[in-house]
Amino acid sequence: MQKLPVIAIIGPGAIGEAIITGLLKNKVTTADKIWAAGPSPERLEALHEKYQIQVNRDNAEAMRQGDVVILSVKPQSLPTVMKGLKGQIPAKTLVLSVVAGATLEMITDGLEHESAVRCMPNTPAQIGEGITVWTATPAVTEEQLETTRSILGALGQHLFMAEEKYLDMATALSGSGPAYVFLFMEAMIDAGVHLGFPRRIAEQLVSQTLRGSVDYFDLRKDHPAQLRNEVTSPAGTSAAALYYLEKAGFRTAISRAIWAAYERSQELGRGRQSQAPDKN
Repeated sequence: MQKLPVIAIIGPGAIGEAIITGLLKNKVTTADKIWAAGPSPERLEALHEKYQIQVNRDNAEAMRQGDVVILSVKPQSLPTVMKGLKGQIPAKTLVLSVVAGATLEMITDGLEHESAVRCMPNTPAQIGEGITVWTATPAVTEEQLETTRSILGALGQHLFMAEEKYLDMATALSGSGPAYVFLFMEAMIDAGVHLGFPRRIAEQLVSQTLRGSVDYFDLRKDHPAQLRNEVTSPAGTSAAALYYLEKAGFRTAISRAIWAAYERSQELGRGRQSQAPDKN
């Protein structure tokens, strides 16, 4: 029988809790083998009460319990967290980072530890429907790679990329992607209310339209342009709406937004924590 891993989560925020939920739901490990560490005693107590996991305000003490250490802190907190763990992580321990923009070089140098995985999940991981792109250093063993697959599989789908450059791209496209979708949903719902629908009806119409469209795309496997053309009759309502969206620069705005997120991820990787306000 395979030994269940002990997993220490440093920074148990939304993604950290999603990992806890996925690990337990998919029986990757058991509650008594999960440690969470962070500065807020209230947060730790709430997680202990909800999941019966182990908690400790001391990052280093929690880290020493784990076969796997998951870094799930804010990018601006990472240097301080790594300083407290530097040089203390056992050689056989795997470090898995979900910190946006934090490169493998930044992690391995900051911790003086070579076995590291960098990954970028997204918020649907909280219900096991996420998508995670990940990569690893050469020091990560095959057994550790398998453990990583088990952990990330508990969050949804996952894709391994041999080249780390794809992680910043994934951060911009899928990591931040739910924010774009929620903004689009919000705009559609508000438009429905403006038309005269009660908000709850507008929300139902929009959510099922998006859900059904994605499922239809997955079933058909056709290019989105072909599917769009199928519902766009000449001089019809969809044609009128799409003409306005294109005229307003909808497609370009989406592309530029994702590029901006990509550039920001690269800035974080270079250690630029603050961002100057846009003066345009």
